Amino acid sequence: MDSKGHDTALELERFRDYLRLLAGLQLDPRLQGKVDLSGVVQQTLLEAHKALSQIRAMDEGQRAAWLRRVLANNLTDEVRRLGRASRNVRLERSLEAALESSSACLERFLATEQTTPGEQFALNEQLLRLAEALTRLPDDQRNAVVWHHLQGRPLAEIARDLDRTRGAVGALLLRAMKKLRQLLRDPTSDEI
Repeated sequence: MDSKGHDTALELERFRDYLRLLAGLQLDPRLQGKVDLSGVVQQTLLEAHKALSQIRAMDEGQRAAWLRRVLANNLTDEVRRLGRASRNVRLERSLEAALESSSACLERFLATEQTTPGEQFALNEQLLRLAEALTRLPDDQRNAVVWHHLQGRPLAEIARDLDRTRGAVGALLLRAMKKLRQLLRDPTSDEI
């Protein structure tokens, strides 16, 4: 592999946390414990490494879109394997609809026509940094942020799922958002 291919391979690795976050957002909650999201992300990155000659010519936004499509295909394949084992076609259709909806929404968000290529690059960079920062939060804080801010779930529902009061979830979200801001300002911070 030449140095440009090596650089592209390293650049693809930066998408790991982003893909994991996206996969978790798209997966039906009833399947969360049954699907190995890390394995699906690993398969997606493996396919990307195999397609380095194709990916090398893409800009970062195009790479992100390509990776999202491959991730959606791999996640759907994984759910299909589960569907054969458990024969629950309704869950499979639910996942496919969630994948299509989430992917389309995210692509519209990232590919807004009102931004310049420089602004799109900065936005992609911020999304990658956010995904990495989320992985550094404690599980309860990460779940609260993802469920409330990224999935739009109400505090009462999150409180029920975390077996906490609404006030406790609100405080949890405040601590999580404070920590996220700190991590986004200083990604090397070890303080959690």
